[in-house]
Amino acid sequence: MKFRVLLLGLSLSFSLFAQDGNDSAYLAARDAFRAGDRNKLERATGQLGNHELAAYVENYRLRMWMDQGDAAAMRSFLERNDKSYVAERLRADWIRWLGKRSAWNDIDGEYGKLLAPEADVTCYYQQARLARDDRSVLDEAAKQWLSQLEPPEPCRPLIDALITSQRMGSDDVWARARRQLEANRPAWTKTTLNYLPDSQMPDGKLLDSAINNPMAYLVRQAPNWYTSRAGRELATFAIQRIASNDPRIASDELEKLKSRLLEPEKQWAWSQIALQAAKRHLPEAVGWYENAGKIALSDDAYQWKVRAALRAKEWGIVHNTILAMPPALAAQAEWTYWLGRAHKAGGRTTEANAQFEKIAGQASFYGNLADEELGRAITPPPKARPATADEQKAARDNPAIRRALAFFRLEMRTEAVKEWNWSLRGMDDRELLAAADLARRNQIWDRAINTAERTKSEHDYSLRFLAPYGDQVRPAAQNQSLDDAWVYGLMRQESRFITSAKSNVGASGLMQLMPATAKWVAKKIGLRDYNHGRVNETETNVLLGTSYMRLVMENLDNHPVLASAAYNAGPGRAKKWRAEQPLEGAIYAETIPFSETRDYVKKVMSNAVYYSIIFNGKPDSLKARLGIVGARTADTPKDADLP
Repeated sequence: MKFRVLLLGLSLSFSLFAQDGNDSAYLAARDAFRAGDRNKLERATGQLGNHELAAYVENYRLRMWMDQGDAAAMRSFLERNDKSYVAERLRADWIRWLGKRSAWNDIDGEYGKLLAPEADVTCYYQQARLARDDRSVLDEAAKQWLSQLEPPEPCRPLIDALITSQRMGSDDVWARARRQLEANRPAWTKTTLNYLPDSQMPDGKLLDSAINNPMAYLVRQAPNWYTSRAGRELATFAIQRIASNDPRIASDELEKLKSRLLEPEKQWAWSQIALQAAKRHLPEAVGWYENAGKIALSDDAYQWKVRAALRAKEWGIVHNTILAMPPALAAQAEWTYWLGRAHKAGGRTTEANAQFEKIAGQASFYGNLADEELGRAITPPPKARPATADEQKAARDNPAIRRALAFFRLEMRTEAVKEWNWSLRGMDDRELLAAADLARRNQIWDRAINTAERTKSEHDYSLRFLAPYGDQVRPAAQNQSLDDAWVYGLMRQESRFITSAKSNVGASGLMQLMPATAKWVAKKIGLRDYNHGRVNETETNVLLGTSYMRLVMENLDNHPVLASAAYNAGPGRAKKWRAEQPLEGAIYAETIPFSETRDYVKKVMSNAVYYSIIFNGKPDSLKARLGIVGARTADTPKDADLP
């Protein structure tokens, strides 16, 4: 099963939505806007009537006429539709239009009304402040120097201003270039190095060679390469690029060069070798991180240092590395939990429990594990009372929700999801539960789940963990001798129960089957007359998906953690990620190299716990489900061609 990412723009037809008579007028208006046909747009507008999406059509008209500079009409629309998603998008587009024309005073008046400004829009606002000599904006830009590695075009003048104001010097330029290279953004690395003084700039051809042909670059270096900072930095760039392919070869090359490098340069090079080694689960990673000393690491490098230490069971390094992380990173649930475990491994029970308490009770992988560390059963909170008739009516009458439902009716799922999510801003728990119930009743399963997950004090886990298609899914799971809670946990993560879900690499249906996988399974189980056109049929998709789950389980020690990883990223990878020694299931999950698969496995396993509790009416244990992942072996799997 290929590694994949679900697209938001999925198509789904809802029989519960009756077509509005003016839907065709809206679609004509949208098409006219996309084609830039003002006359057709005006004709469609006249036919629209009192349609839920009338504000979108007015937005189209204003955007098409923006170059006429009718600020009064623009402001009138924004006031009438204040705080709506369509107004937010129009205001952002207007600021972009103004920014391109350096209309800084108008931007000052509009930016503060945005509720969720995007990065490029914020940079236009910062340019406006800079134009009126508000130098404090440079302090804000400086904080993003090492994090905003691919700045939108409107942010470039702010970076220029940081250099010309001498807020950033050569050390800062090299530090930013290193981060960009680590993030595999070589083009941006070159752009950043242009900020160096001319006398310190590396030769362009040598820079290209260090990045694109690193081994050849090191072999052909000038005899005195180490006498300039540019020469030494390019040598470490070459080491970094070699490490991205083979950390052990990079280590050998660094050993040859290290006497010529300054300590910070050498430490950064070791940190890059260690990072790549950690992602490959090489045992040398911990030692190479030690060679890097106390050099400041990127967030990614800090996290992989902890993961390498977890696999090596070096709890002291786990403890010290998390404490060295930036506070916001260290406060994330995974590092809060593992810091607690490091305290516990060191016999500091009080400190350990204090960490676990910070995340206990959260309906998540690490919240579940923290509860169990504290000796508490994982149980859903008391179910909130159902939405009242008045609460249900308020949800139905919410203009933003009505617009979202109209988009769902028109099978414009991307727009529908954006409008729905925007409608939830500022809702209290009762309003969220009413909206989630409305989505459930309209069989918009993913929005029901997403909305119910947002509640803070009142909860309904029957909405958070919906189990539709029970007549197809649970018998199929039973026929394959699979835990139905795990099947639902995986399906919830795969598709959120959208039958026509399709990923960007072609996986389809409730269980997100790749075409080749579906064909292979159909042949394996003797499903006659199968063709890929049937993959979105609920019964067929569930049959193929559960059959594949069983085959994966049989080939991977009947371990649900391994099988979950295999379902997302492929059996070969799941097997390769095992260690030389048996590994705690939670550590296996945390050290999966693919970020999507790592997140996926955690969510599938936590989902399974809650489905088990809901189905069986008794507590379940995530720790027991995670268990121990067996050591890596060279055994040939039962189905060697298992996709």
